[in-house]
Amino acid sequence: MVLGLGTGSTAAFAVARIGELYSSGQLTNIVGIPTSKRTQEQAASLGIPLSVLDDHPRIDLAIDGADEVDPQLNLVKGRGGALLREKMVEAASDKFIVVVDDTKLVDGLGGSRLAMPVEVVQFCWKYNLNRLQEIFKELGCEAKLRMEGDSKPYITDNSNYIVDLYFPTSIIKDAEAAGREISALEGVVEHGLFLDMATEVIIAGKTGVSVKTK
Repeated sequence: MVLGLGTGSTAAFAVARIGELYSSGQLTNIVGIPTSKRTQEQAASLGIPLSVLDDHPRIDLAIDGADEVDPQLNLVKGRGGALLREKMVEAASDKFIVVVDDTKLVDGLGGSRLAMPVEVVQFCWKYNLNRLQEIFKELGCEAKLRMEGDSKPYITDNSNYIVDLYFPTSIIKDAEAAGREISALEGVVEHGLFLDMATEVIIAGKTGVSVKTK
């Protein structure tokens, strides 16, 4: 079985558990496709066999977290900075399971008031930051370059920058159209709208665990 291994605080627990099951012999004949350098390092340290999309272009199952989940199981992902590789791996997966707690549930994407990331090339990043903000000006969008500490821009595994979009007073009403507009900008590499991709969402809440499916 080929497994897509997600990135982030929640996905790290899933990777750790897969490592436990593999080392104990309860899981056999698996290969993992990591979605970031840090997931690759974690999985390798646990002895999980690893490969890449080049050699396994079809993935049986991907497991990852999410930053927002709407009622249609559309997602915002990428606050951990791995959105491009996550989207490539999860789009190639027959089944994509998302694990979240109930604080990640929103009525509409952007509703958490936290970042919706867009990965952009470093060249003329400010030009694209301004263009991204202009697309969503009617929603009161604020676009900010993601920083690492106070002094330098955050750099992704792919040597790109991230522009974080914030929607302090509104939500993204048409996520499909928003995704198309963002992707049409030259210099945009990928965005954090994961639309119609999740097949199942596992939600942990105060009263227990629930599962939503397509």
